[in-house]
Amino acid sequence: MTLLIIYDIPSDRLRGRIAEICLDYGLARIQQSAFLGHFSLSLRKRFITELKTIILGVDTKLQVFQLDSDWQKRQVVLEHHSA
Repeated sequence: MTLLIIYDIPSDRLRGRIAEICLDYGLARIQQSAFLGHFSLSLRKRFITELKTIILGVDTKLQVFQLDSDWQKRQVVLEHHSA
């Protein structure tokens, strides 16, 4: 399954820790506070449990979306790079 993780975390330290965890699980950073990756069901459970433990008691908004199998067909990416 493919997961999209996005977060809004005021604490620089916690935000960095969440990013490290995402990278440790093999997720790709697609935006500053957004990661995308593939998980088995058991790995997904372990990942979410670890995130819950890290953010417990801290002002945090972290969302995990499970994407369906054809999500890429509906994806629209808009980018602009100034010269």
